Amino acid sequence: MNFQKLSIIIPAYNEERTIHLILDKVRDVELIGGLEKEIIIVNDCSSDDTEGAIQRYAAANPAQNIQYFAHPVNQGKGAALHTGIAAATGEYLIIQDADLEYDPEEYNDLLKPVLAGFADVVYGSRFQGSKPHRILFFWHTIGNKFLTLLSNMFTNLNLTDMETCYKLFRADMIKGLQLTEKRFGFEPEVTAKISRVKNVRIYEVGISYYGRTYEEGKKIGWRDGVRAIYCIVKFGLGR
Repeated sequence: MNFQKLSIIIPAYNEERTIHLILDKVRDVELIGGLEKEIIIVNDCSSDDTEGAIQRYAAANPAQNIQYFAHPVNQGKGAALHTGIAAATGEYLIIQDADLEYDPEEYNDLLKPVLAGFADVVYGSRFQGSKPHRILFFWHTIGNKFLTLLSNMFTNLNLTDMETCYKLFRADMIKGLQLTEKRFGFEPEVTAKISRVKNVRIYEVGISYYGRTYEEGKKIGWRDGVRAIYCIVKFGLGR
């Protein structure tokens, strides 16, 4: 495949305070292989001035290839990703949260197995490698590892971090999936469905993780964990 452009999909909900910071990081990273960047931001009906922050940033950075979409009602992270995936024009696409938990400098780590001709899909694992990881929630870590284990039992993959934000996909593969989960169930659904694509080559690389507390804006909760279990079973059984 002739790989020239990486689409970076950023779902945003109430990220007025940090969206410009992550966009600076995305802007400043220089992709290996001379790849160009396409930045797709989907505002999931934020109640703060996320839209204004994005528009001001785009106006101040006209050289950046920024596409902006806004949902008229809040639908969830998965729904925002559906919008971004449909709009992407790059040969590959990567998911980037609008907060500062993940470092865009590590895009190149995920790109290396793709550009070397080995991978169609690359997951960034917070649970392997020697890069920095903020120490936060014990039970969240246990929960993430349990969900990954359960997902692996259905997909027969040996991932260490199914719930990671950093997922890099060959665009034609993910666009060919029928994705339905509108909230955080996106992660187990896309993992189950991409694992069944014929001859797909999935890799995993270690990444850093600069986690947020709930006071700092973290949004996922225990109900999302329960939904994830449901989705793992549902989509793991091929429904």
